[in-house]
Amino acid sequence: MGEKNVKKRFLTMLAALLTVALSGCSGYPSDNYHEGGFTTPEEDGQPFGDEGNYQYDEVIERGFVEAATTPDSYFSLDRNTAGYSYVRNQIRQNRKISPDSVRLEELVNYFDYDYPAPSQGEGVGVKAYLSSCPWESEHRLLTLGIKTEEAEATGEANYVLLVDVSGSMGSAVYGYEGLNRLDLVKYGANKLVDGLGENDRLSIVTYASGVKTVLGSTPANSEGKAEIRQALSSLTAYGSTSGSDGLELAYEQAEAYKAESGNNRVIILSDGDFNVGISDTDELTEFIQDKAKSGIALSVIGVGLGNTRDDLLQTLALNGNGNYAYIDTQLEAEKVFTEELSGTLYAVANDAKAGVSFNPDKVSSYRLLGYDMKRMSEDDFNNSEKDAGEIGSNLCVTVIYELAMNMAGEEEESPLAEVAIRYKDADKADQEVKLTVNGDEGESEDTMFASCVAEFALALRQSRYAMAASLANVLNRLADLESYLGKDKYKEEFREIVALAEKSGHYVSSSSH
Repeated sequence: MGEKNVKKRFLTMLAALLTVALSGCSGYPSDNYHEGGFTTPEEDGQPFGDEGNYQYDEVIERGFVEAATTPDSYFSLDRNTAGYSYVRNQIRQNRKISPDSVRLEELVNYFDYDYPAPSQGEGVGVKAYLSSCPWESEHRLLTLGIKTEEAEATGEANYVLLVDVSGSMGSAVYGYEGLNRLDLVKYGANKLVDGLGENDRLSIVTYASGVKTVLGSTPANSEGKAEIRQALSSLTAYGSTSGSDGLELAYEQAEAYKAESGNNRVIILSDGDFNVGISDTDELTEFIQDKAKSGIALSVIGVGLGNTRDDLLQTLALNGNGNYAYIDTQLEAEKVFTEELSGTLYAVANDAKAGVSFNPDKVSSYRLLGYDMKRMSEDDFNNSEKDAGEIGSNLCVTVIYELAMNMAGEEEESPLAEVAIRYKDADKADQEVKLTVNGDEGESEDTMFASCVAEFALALRQSRYAMAASLANVLNRLADLESYLGKDKYKEEFREIVALAEKSGHYVSSSSH
């Protein structure tokens, strides 16, 4: 379907859904609300499962696969981190988490790990680690640590901030007196401006009851940065949501000032009530993929809690050659827009995907932990034109498999598995990195911590594959990593979050069921 037809259907469907957007931002229930109504932060201590205006894509956990019949596993790679921030915010508010909000790989990939960097010019590196499985003593964990090279920014960059200024953005941020969601957006956006170079350009588009270009494309020199900050300061929250028009205008701005040899990206900052005018995710996928093919990437930054349309934000990010993060604190805004700025804005590996082939003589069955929404077929893996994930500059991606070993082949002198990472580099050239897993690889403190996060996710979901996983067990294992945690404020904070979740009593051990 052509772009004009997609756009026409896009705008036509907006009219039918406008009442949903109006009711969503006004605080009244809409057809998209789960039964039970909207749950506010003031109801601290009141757990919710599926109650409240929260919508997540259904996560169907995949079970164990017999290596003898299906030795190959394929999936898309990215480094979205929104899932962890959603989980953290809800636990801090003493709310019981909906299982579909727990995307295991987003929790594990929230953290940085000291995996070996690739050799200069290689783009992507991968290393394997093998360890025991903490929640199933007869199983083992295979962890793949993927690391991208640090890219140098070349040419000018062209960014468009698409800012949600609807009335719900005036809601308070939990834990901050006098700070609302739009204030948090401004804080994060100013951190982004700090990191822009003189060759970069930025424009600001807002959407609420209507859409507006608040600031046309402006160079990020000293004078331009002052204009950008002034424009950000002028933003106020009002009215209902007109997200689809905002998205259209943002892409028009990006296309009008497109940097032919640079980085072109739309960055959405929204509280999650982003009604894009398309209720059918297939329509939304087609629209966003069409824009991505033009060379304009998309980053999605969620903010606040309530009116959460995580399902739409996830669809936007997965299909827009971009990433998906969520800021609920000023510290998180600094992490996303300062510490991980280059990783957020500069892609090293486009259409990144992984293929792992297990040796049935060594592995009886295997289960990929997480990535449940990102599996792909062998044909898609072999198709270099198939859209997949994006990994930014100097970032880590962690992949964990749980393995049931084939004891009969324990003494066999053959590899355990073969790994292939495929992606397109900055010049759109196809690249592949291969690794042979011999079976004698050891573990590290990084992989021990990553398995703690994975067990945490299994316990929160009360997964049928959790076996003996429990929050108490996670806390005991974290105690053995005391000095390791002390080197990273985010990993230290993780221990606090696990302790809060364990204290809540919402997540009993699966082994007690």
